[in-house]
Amino acid sequence: MNIVTILIVAFSTVGILSTVASLIKWRHDWWIRVFDFPRLQISTLIILMLICSFVFYNFAHLWHFILAGLLIACLIIQAAKIYRFTPFARKQVLGYKGNDEKHTISIMVSNVLQTNRKSGKLLELIKKYQPDIILTLETDKWWEEQLTELEKKWPYTIKKPMDNLYGMHLFSRFELRNAQIKFLVRDDIPSFEMQVVLKSGDLVNVFCLHPKPPFPSESDTSLFRDAELLIVGKKVENSKKPVLIFGDFNDVAWSHSTQLFQKVSELLDPRIGRGFFNTFNAGYPLFRWPLDHIFHSDHFKLVKMKRLKNIGSDHFPIYSKLYYNPDYQTEQDEPDADGDEMEFANEVIDDAR
Repeated sequence: MNIVTILIVAFSTVGILSTVASLIKWRHDWWIRVFDFPRLQISTLIILMLICSFVFYNFAHLWHFILAGLLIACLIIQAAKIYRFTPFARKQVLGYKGNDEKHTISIMVSNVLQTNRKSGKLLELIKKYQPDIILTLETDKWWEEQLTELEKKWPYTIKKPMDNLYGMHLFSRFELRNAQIKFLVRDDIPSFEMQVVLKSGDLVNVFCLHPKPPFPSESDTSLFRDAELLIVGKKVENSKKPVLIFGDFNDVAWSHSTQLFQKVSELLDPRIGRGFFNTFNAGYPLFRWPLDHIFHSDHFKLVKMKRLKNIGSDHFPIYSKLYYNPDYQTEQDEPDADGDEMEFANEVIDDAR
C-alpha cells in the first residue's frame, strides 16, 4: 500500500468505527455517548473519504468495494440522524407572522463561561435584543454582580450563584409565580421551575436546566444528565398548559437521550426543518454542535430564532421569540413516546435515584 491508500483506510476506519459506536446501546458510558455529538464532523470525514476512494482507487480489489460500501452505509446512518435539522426537512414548529405582542415571549439563553470576564458583550446583546426572559448559566457571584443592572428592566429574578460551573440566574420582565430552585438528581446541580405571566395574563410553566455532560472531567456516565431531562419531561407529559423548557442540556439535539426527552415531554423543537443552530464550541468553527436548547409545547408558533454573536464564552447565546395561542394544539403534531420508550425512561430515572 502507498501512503495515500494507508491514509484513506485509516481515516475511513475512524469514520466507520465512530458511526458504529454511536449505535451501541450501552446505556450511559461517556465514551460511547460522546459519539452522539460530532455527527456533522463524522459525516464530513466520510464524504471526503468517499471522494478520495473514487479518485485514488481503481476498484480492482474486493476490499475497495467493501470499504466504499461501508462508508456509504455509515453516511446514510449519519444523515438519517441529522437530516431533520436541515432546511430540507418538514418544520416541526409552524412560523408566525404578526404583531400581537400581548401573546409573545422572547427568551435568551447564554452559557457565559464562568471564567469569562467580558460581561459587557453579553449586556450589549441583551440591550440590542431586549428578550423578555434571560437565562445565564455558569454564573457565579462575580457574574451576579455584573448583571445586577438588569434588574432595573428585568425585575423578576431567580438567582443561584455557584462556583462549580453550574450557577444559574434568570431575569424576567414578566411576573414569576411559584418560582423554585430544585436539585433533581444531584445536590450540586440546580434547576429552576416557575410560572411566567404573559402580557395577556396567560400562565406558562417554565423549567430551566443545565445537567452535567458525560465527560471524564465532569461525569463518567450520562445517567444523571439523561435522568434530569426525563424527570422534567415526565412532569410536563400530557400537560394542558403551555410549557417552555430551556437551557444548556450538554447534549445534542439529535441524540437518543434528547429525542427521548422530547417524546416523553411531548414538546416541539423549532430547529427541526430550520437548521442546526450550533452553539458550542464558539472557539472552534470546525467542531460545533447544538448544546443549548429551547423546547416548547404545541401552544406556540415561532416568530424568530437566532444564534447570537460571541460574547467571549465557549458558547454562543441563542435567542427565540414565540407566539402563544392555545388553538395551535390542533395545528402542530407533537412527538409521543411508545410503551418501550416510556419503560426505558422510567428505568433511567430509577437508576439515577
